Amino acid sequence: MSRKRKELPILEQIEITDVAAEGKALARVDDLVVFVPYVVPGDVVDLKLTKKKHHYAEAEAIKFHKYSDKRAEPFCQHFGVCGGCKWQCLPYEEQLRWKQKQVMDALTRIGKVELPECSPIMGSKKTREYRNKLDFGCSNKQWLTWEQMREGVPFEPGIGFHISGAFDKVLPIHNCGLMDNLNNDIRNWLYEYAITKKLTFYDLRAQEGFLRGIVMRNSLSGEWMVTVQFGPKAHVEASKEAAEEEVRTESLFDKEEAMRLLEAMHVRFPQITSLMYVYNPKCNDTFGDLDVKCYFGTSYIYELMEDLRFKVGPKSFYQTNTEQAHELYKVAREFAFGSSPHREGLPLVYDLYTGTGTIANFVAKKARKVIGIEYVPEAIEDAKVNSELNGITNTLFYAGDMKDILTDEFIQEHGRPDVIITDPLRAGMHPDVVKTILHAAPQRIVYVSCNPATQARDLQLLDEAYQVVKIQPVDMFPHTQHVENVVLLLKK
Repeated sequence: MSRKRKELPILEQIEITDVAAEGKALARVDDLVVFVPYVVPGDVVDLKLTKKKHHYAEAEAIKFHKYSDKRAEPFCQHFGVCGGCKWQCLPYEEQLRWKQKQVMDALTRIGKVELPECSPIMGSKKTREYRNKLDFGCSNKQWLTWEQMREGVPFEPGIGFHISGAFDKVLPIHNCGLMDNLNNDIRNWLYEYAITKKLTFYDLRAQEGFLRGIVMRNSLSGEWMVTVQFGPKAHVEASKEAAEEEVRTESLFDKEEAMRLLEAMHVRFPQITSLMYVYNPKCNDTFGDLDVKCYFGTSYIYELMEDLRFKVGPKSFYQTNTEQAHELYKVAREFAFGSSPHREGLPLVYDLYTGTGTIANFVAKKARKVIGIEYVPEAIEDAKVNSELNGITNTLFYAGDMKDILTDEFIQEHGRPDVIITDPLRAGMHPDVVKTILHAAPQRIVYVSCNPATQARDLQLLDEAYQVVKIQPVDMFPHTQHVENVVLLLKK
């Protein structure tokens, strides 16, 4: 006997009262907390529950009875489906207010340490076209809404963003306002070219298809880098071993067709100063371990920050909001050096999770020496190149797992740091790294974080020897729930 799934109820005339995590808002119905996307506090709506647990539920708004006076008109035609900018319906000043609250809630609730007053969050001067990088996937099956499916709209190829929960489909993007409009011109041209030439789009389930993806980057220097990702064409039936070997080689790469496409793109868009391509036969879209080749121009572009230039290649990490990254790094530099004296004049600085050495090189003028440590060897090579490019001679960079490199022996060899700057991934710092920092006993710690929750957890671990004296949130990503936070800790 089949068991039919129980239909979840519709809740009527519910007022949205708060902003929650992951870009959602929330309402409270009796003892139930309900998380809802694409609404703002003050909206009164009917909610259709999509998931229900004991004390919380998830829902979607199916009818608006009243719109909040704290609501903005979304500027993007893809809002509500794309999922990338969930806060477009919230005025920017309100976004900033909730982000600051998110930071302080995390530090208070999770950190449970003594905190100073928080400095007002630094908003981004640009709230549109602020990104310097966008990554689009190509799929033989575009994402369709339920309405489109009910209307019988057929699955067509598409170039756009992958939808959460639908790994093999992309939402076709016609206009993305997060990057200079040239990104739209290039992507829409590529789609029309591919359709006209009857090129195949990637089929993620079958692991085949000519056009797989496109990554666009630009810089304050006015340069543009475009990397086109190609996949394998359909292969003949063979043994599993033979098929895998065939895919690994370039025998399934239609290079002649790829060169025709790249030449047409080069002619149509002379603004592209670095036109790259990569053949990717792997099961995923990442190409950090693949050979990216240059079709036209240079294999890099330059990003500018104050009097520094940073070399950015197709695999390089660089903060995606360049102008706001400058503000973030200025805060980190101010916190790192301040006005208190350091031993032997200029301080020795350790820059943990240094990436491509952007912060290390940015603060080098004020330091006796900066030692950067990073897990990714290619990033460390970029960091060295950036020091050389800018004539900076007082940096040293090391690649490896942080907890394995930052040891007592390492500190004995290179000196006890006066300042440690740490900018870890969202997961925060490994407990062994925190222990080593405590043992190194710098006078100052500057903790830059993209996740206030894990930052708060680490501040609690550091609390035995350090006091939080400054808190500065910085908004790097308008219209999203993400926020950066910089904390200064001084030795007790």
